[in-house]
Amino acid sequence: MYKHVALLVRKEGMSHGEFVDYWQINHTEIAREIEGVVKYATVLPVNPEAAEFDGIAELYFDDLDALHDALGSEGSRDYDPAKGKAKEAREDVDNFLAIEERPRFIGEVVTQKDEVGGETDGLYKHSAFLVRKEGMSHDEFVDHWQKNHTPIAREIEGVVKYDTILPTDPENAEFDGIAELYFDDLNALHDALGSEGSRDYDPAKGKAKEAREDVDNFLAIEERPRFIGEETVQKDEIRN
Repeated sequence: MYKHVALLVRKEGMSHGEFVDYWQINHTEIAREIEGVVKYATVLPVNPEAAEFDGIAELYFDDLDALHDALGSEGSRDYDPAKGKAKEAREDVDNFLAIEERPRFIGEVVTQKDEVGGETDGLYKHSAFLVRKEGMSHDEFVDHWQKNHTPIAREIEGVVKYDTILPTDPENAEFDGIAELYFDDLNALHDALGSEGSRDYDPAKGKAKEAREDVDNFLAIEERPRFIGEETVQKDEIRN
């Protein structure tokens, strides 16, 4: 499964509330019908004032070529789809997004843990946009992340689903990967991973503590955006 993740920043002059209204009421109706999309989820920040972005839009495709046709490839912010809902969606983003301030990522989803059968609607999610430690190659980063860190992270207390997303084009990707940890309970998420803005949170025990200690072995913490939000599944042809 391939996924396009857009970290959304509202257009200058718009309030967060105005942005959310437009995104959810106007744009989502278009985006869920983009050709090739099999799942579409939006993630709203639980604490907008402290969040690094106004929201996250996630579109899933079975086929990477279909994703590229609809949404462009890594680095192509000004892609211009020729037809259909993809064209309509691209034209609409100028109404509510600051395009040049919106990081985006295309990758392949690897599900590391799933206790919810893929049902993520209404769950709280911590998304970490990973940047490797200075001096590490992308391959070295991936090797440590997948072999050393992931076995710890999947056992963090409260985690009900854990996905890692690897870039399909590492040389042009804005991040080295994305880690997504889902929780039923927001307090459990905060206990394990901190709240918005708390990059140097220090969990006291368990796998959360072990995971926090390990990130220093392979991540550039200060260069890693993170986002805590509640996910709404707008379309899901995978499960339905």
